[in-house]
Amino acid sequence: MGSVVAVMNTKGGVGKSTLVMALAETLSVYHSKMVLVIDSDAQSSLGHMLAGTPTLIAKQQEERSLVGFLIAKVLHNQAVSWRQYIANGVSDVDDARSVCLIPSDPEVTLFEREISRERAEERLRDVVSELLTDLRRTFEVILIDCPPGLSVLTECWLREADFHVSPTKPDFLSVSGLQFFKQFKDRNPELTFARNLGVVINMKDDSPSDWEFARWLASEPENNCFKTMIPRSNSMLSASLFKPGQRSYLAKYPGECGRAFRQLADELLARLAAQGQSEQKQFAHSAA
Repeated sequence: MGSVVAVMNTKGGVGKSTLVMALAETLSVYHSKMVLVIDSDAQSSLGHMLAGTPTLIAKQQEERSLVGFLIAKVLHNQAVSWRQYIANGVSDVDDARSVCLIPSDPEVTLFEREISRERAEERLRDVVSELLTDLRRTFEVILIDCPPGLSVLTECWLREADFHVSPTKPDFLSVSGLQFFKQFKDRNPELTFARNLGVVINMKDDSPSDWEFARWLASEPENNCFKTMIPRSNSMLSASLFKPGQRSYLAKYPGECGRAFRQLADELLARLAAQGQSEQKQFAHSAA
């Protein structure tokens, strides 16, 4: 069974979408993982970066996006398959052939308003739970790019995913976003919530202030910070632009940037494996 990881920080501008893209492509190229990316952000950034703008617009116009799926299932109670809404073989990295995408649509915000108006939150969560259960049978890693802020759909992802990862820049505002996220997580403890796989320090400059914030974040055990920190890099600006002609992984993520993402992917898989072993031990203990 695959693992579902929601990527979330209530503060925007922390490089969340580019981090998800790079992790998905790294897991595909270097670990041969079947990876699904779910873009839940109305800005649809991952669709532009992973599939290219023409493909994204076509999927949206055909109502073959995440919003189309949720409207059909939640609001119209139609028996549709998630397979109709997936873009297969996305990525402009020539060796990343096992990355798939469920793209987003700007209408996700209108959909959420309709959910609230119809008081269909429980139905939405049931559909999300069923979707993720099915996806775990096909994909080894499912990465959900959650938008900043805490919407009704984002709460469903966070309550139904297995884990959450929180990217943050090492600065005051981004760290404040993590603290607000923690406050939200602590509400309604009787409800399920994704387990914290760790905080990723992203877009880090080699400055005294960034190092100070990074040390402070790592010193807090509750953050469970990944050891790998992703440096701020001009190459990420180029990486975010889809190249129709394709390119090698090392051309897209050169030098220090590529090394950091490969180390982060290694660390992510190690943490997922450790969590799986822990669950097996707990199950064996309870069954004894």
